[in-house]
Amino acid sequence: MPKVRREGLPFALLRHLRDRVKHREIRSDQLELFARWLDGNPEVPPGRWFKRFPGMTVCGEGELIKTFLRLGQIAEGEEVV
Repeated sequence: MPKVRREGLPFALLRHLRDRVKHREIRSDQLELFARWLDGNPEVPPGRWFKRFPGMTVCGEGELIKTFLRLGQIAEGEEVV
């Protein structure tokens, strides 16, 4: 199982993630929970996946985080616990 990649991310992906945080008004407390989860060096499925937090959902594919969703938006893939 891959682990979430935290370094060497494409600039366009970083810009996309920053824009999603801003436009979807992701709160800093949710980003803190996300950072703590990342600190655990989590394993994720090789395909599409998502991880729910109390105020947002993080979506990825393989080792890459792809987007952040607001509550109520529908995520695709395998749920990471």
